[in-house]
Amino acid sequence: MSPITWFAIYLTIWWTVLFAVLPLGSQSFHEAGVTPPPGVDPGAPLNPNLKRKFITTTWVSAVVFVLFFLTVHFHLVTLPDLPAAT
Repeated sequence: MSPITWFAIYLTIWWTVLFAVLPLGSQSFHEAGVTPPPGVDPGAPLNPNLKRKFITTTWVSAVVFVLFFLTVHFHLVTLPDLPAAT
C-alpha cells in the first residue's frame, strides 16, 4: 500500500479514538452542581482538557495503528479468514 493509504488509515483510527476519548474524565456544569455562565449549556464540560485528550488520542492511535500494520504486514488475518456475511 502507498504511504498516502497508510496515512488515511491512521487518520481514520485517530478520529475514531478521539470520539472514544472525548467523554473520559469530563464533568458537566450540571453534574458538578455549578451554575454555568449566561449563554453556556449546562451539559457543556466544566474543563474539557482538550490538549491532554489530543495527546492521549495520538499515542493510543499510534499503538492501534502499529498493531493493524503488523497484522496486515505479516498476514496474520487474511481475507478468507474473515467470516462471510450470508
